[in-house]
Amino acid sequence: MKKYALLLLALVFLSCNTVKEHTTTLVPGTQTARSYETHTSLRYLLYLPQDYDPVRREGFPAILFLHGAGERGDSVEAVATWGPPRLAREKNLPFIVISPQCPKEHWWTSMMFELKGLLDQAIVQYNIDTTRIYLTGLSMGGYGTFAFSLLYPDYFAAVAPICGGGTPSMVNFVKDYPPIWVFHGNHDKIVPVESSTMMVEAMKNAGFNVKYTIYESGDHYIFKKVYADTSLFNWFLAHRKVTN
Repeated sequence: MKKYALLLLALVFLSCNTVKEHTTTLVPGTQTARSYETHTSLRYLLYLPQDYDPVRREGFPAILFLHGAGERGDSVEAVATWGPPRLAREKNLPFIVISPQCPKEHWWTSMMFELKGLLDQAIVQYNIDTTRIYLTGLSMGGYGTFAFSLLYPDYFAAVAPICGGGTPSMVNFVKDYPPIWVFHGNHDKIVPVESSTMMVEAMKNAGFNVKYTIYESGDHYIFKKVYADTSLFNWFLAHRKVTN
């Protein structure tokens, strides 16, 4: 009887955590809207690199991108306002780019379960190299990047929060954290630079591999420069998660 109860629970879980089927054909070099269904519908943009092959022996590197507060809502196209989903096709990024949209009434820091479910499903559904998954986000997404990577560090080969912040004490509960490159503008009037600095100091004290870039004359919108430069994407590709 116990065995059947566990099987029933598993079936209920799977039925509540599925990627909604689409009739849209996924074409390499393009970006399409998809959705992940749990108790909350989480829509996302999916970009596949031009050479994407679903059966290639070696999977493709992937970026999970978390947008800022201004792109919340129910129009998933807004997610491409900034960052990797905006630049993917223009720069011919060699990554699978997964860019979810946070519902208007939520913050990324309250969507950790949904983000994990989305990432788990994406790993199954797309040809992703799980040793080369990267996480980045800006503003609200910068906070989400700190929080999500500290909760689930094993997923990522490298992490890059931009003009964000977090809870420094969280680092005390984490081991084997991936390399992180933090960015902030020294004249940010929306999210003070101290928000990143406190996280960086806590991470360095914990022995994490931390790189910190402060734009001395930069405001909150330094993410335009960060993502426009290929340095971050090249840095991502230089890192691969070590597996036992």
